[in-house]
Amino acid sequence: MKQYAFQTIATVHSCFTDKFGIPRQPGLVASEAQIEIAPEFADETAFRQLQTFSHLWVIFVFHGLKDYQWKPSVRPPRLGGNQRIGVFASRSMFRPNPVGLSVVKLERIEKKQSSIILHVSGADLLDGTPVLDIKPYVPYADAIVDAEAGYAGIKPGKKFKVQFSQAAKKQLFDCLQAYPHFETILTQVLELDPRPAYQERKTSRHEYVMQLYDYDIHWQVEAEQVLVTQIEKQVEKTRE
Repeated sequence: MKQYAFQTIATVHSCFTDKFGIPRQPGLVASEAQIEIAPEFADETAFRQLQTFSHLWVIFVFHGLKDYQWKPSVRPPRLGGNQRIGVFASRSMFRPNPVGLSVVKLERIEKKQSSIILHVSGADLLDGTPVLDIKPYVPYADAIVDAEAGYAGIKPGKKFKVQFSQAAKKQLFDCLQAYPHFETILTQVLELDPRPAYQERKTSRHEYVMQLYDYDIHWQVEAEQVLVTQIEKQVEKTRE
């Protein structure tokens, strides 16, 4: 079969520095991200009129996968993580070509030295994600109101109430100085329950750790509540 080679045109800088905790679809969390255009493509002419669109399609590569291998069938979280369906009936990363598609809200465009940065929100993208292309979202063509979505026909709702321990509340204060939307993003992520689907029925106080920006978030689940027990600053943050 014919093969194609693509260039990375941009890199995503995201608040999600680890795969665990990333929303399973775009637009579910008010997350922040910056799409930094590579210098060789940062020609302002190429972005003329882009600011007139409110949303963008981002075509990207699923990266950071260890021992990647495509799978003909996968177990989507929306079906409890136990039922297998065809990979092409899912948005799984384990595809023949690990390419993803995400719609984000364009907040603003910044020209910075030799690069152009697109500030977006609602992204479900891992920090360091390579971007292959960017296209404007066109509502009359892209929003099909009577489309059928199979097992994913209903937007996932909030599952948990999120609370912070006294220690976490004190630690949260420092986070908000660096990242004003830290609490909002973290709460929205945890409300949706980022655990693997096969663990959702566990009720024991197992401690989970997820990363947000350059912090490690320690949390537990009991009944219908998430308790954030500790917010710990990482010693060093490096981008891939």
